[in-house]
Amino acid sequence: MQPELRETAEPKRESPADSVHASRFAYGYESGRDLIRNLAVCIAAGVFLALVGALGTDRVPMGTRLLFWVPVMIGGAAIAHFVAMAAVRIPRAGNNLWMFGALLAVMVAIPITLLVWAHSGWVLGTNIPPERLHMLYGPVLIISVAMTALIVVVSQPGRLTHAPAPDAPPVRARFLERLPAKLKGAVIYAVSSEDHYLRLHTSKGSDLILMRLSDALTELEGLEGAQTHRSWWVAREAVESARREGDKLVLVLKGGVEAPVSRPNVRPLREAGWF
Repeated sequence: MQPELRETAEPKRESPADSVHASRFAYGYESGRDLIRNLAVCIAAGVFLALVGALGTDRVPMGTRLLFWVPVMIGGAAIAHFVAMAAVRIPRAGNNLWMFGALLAVMVAIPITLLVWAHSGWVLGTNIPPERLHMLYGPVLIISVAMTALIVVVSQPGRLTHAPAPDAPPVRARFLERLPAKLKGAVIYAVSSEDHYLRLHTSKGSDLILMRLSDALTELEGLEGAQTHRSWWVAREAVESARREGDKLVLVLKGGVEAPVSRPNVRPLREAGWF
């Protein structure tokens, strides 16, 4: 950990990882806003499936395709939301993110298959016997897996970096070697992306270096912090306060720098005691 930040650390902030990582899948399904966002994603997917005529619907007019796919995707999103909300209450259910996502896709594909069966009969005039529903389950499962993966990707919190445990040997973050000469020995408050460059916000001012944030996150391991936004990494102990700007949350850092917090990061950082 950076020397200056180690001195200001509070006991309650020593071990945030468990809180931030606990049931991470829930962050995509935790509120009405998440449902609205997921519905928007599924509506867009429904329009796409109608445009390409998925599952043989290319044989019917575009209006009919839209009338079939968009409601099916909306219904599927609602089913997935409420199944996920129930499933994440199972102890440790969401600890393995991708395994839980796969199981959720398998579970929701069952009621969605029934939805597709009923809706296709009404809109497309199909007459699928109940004993052949298992043949419909496979295509529905493929779409369910794809949509679940998409929701996981768009709703997950950013990466964390960790300081060594109190009883572990000190570890110097490799990223500190990249500080320009004028910033050597400075405490890093935040790192933000600017085109192909990174702006370093430190106790000695700021400067730019040529590097990708994804690579920097790997080298920042050894400093306790988090990717609060797709273009920002923030050192935990640099945070002085937080404030709202409408629906947006902003962290106010030492030196007056303000870092945005994207929605998927708000709850895990709050639960970890960042603000």
